[in-house]
Amino acid sequence: MNKYHLLIGALLISIQGFTQKAWMLDKSHSNVRFSVSHTLISEVDGEFRTFDAKVVSSSDDFNGAEVEFKADVASISTNNERRDGHLKSDDFFNAEQYPEINFSGKIQKEGDHYFLVGDFTIRDVTKKVKFDVKYNGQIEGRRGKVAGFKVTGTINRFDYGLKWNAAIESGALVVGKDVTITCNVELNEE
Repeated sequence: MNKYHLLIGALLISIQGFTQKAWMLDKSHSNVRFSVSHTLISEVDGEFRTFDAKVVSSSDDFNGAEVEFKADVASISTNNERRDGHLKSDDFFNAEQYPEINFSGKIQKEGDHYFLVGDFTIRDVTKKVKFDVKYNGQIEGRRGKVAGFKVTGTINRFDYGLKWNAAIESGALVVGKDVTITCNVELNEE
């Protein structure tokens, strides 16, 4: 009978080790921003104001956590209505036909560094990406556990069909090809 109890105890411990925790985005403490060069001498910053994410992790350090993210293209804002309208048009995102930007992948820990690796979709194009992640840790909040991250990476907008292109007199692009993405993320354990 002792062997039976030991087996059941070991099984319960192993099941607890595989328990998955769901984490929901705290939208009021998170943001999704981007920056792109303008005429080689400055940068234009923008953000998506409507977005959501869900993270499911079976480890306390988030290694291997599954991440699902989406942003509403129509919520893009660069603090200039005319430019925002152009970004929503078919020259760039085509918000009417492709209303969401999506990511599906995992957080991976390599040594002391974290990465977000997976499929990033803009318009009808999906590409593999690997973004840097700074894991800021966890605290016990008023309503449970809270975790914080900063995600950064760069994509080539031409790879995703955002092909509008105009050149200035020097031949440089009005809008650069590389877009820097920065997301500050706060998650609450469900």
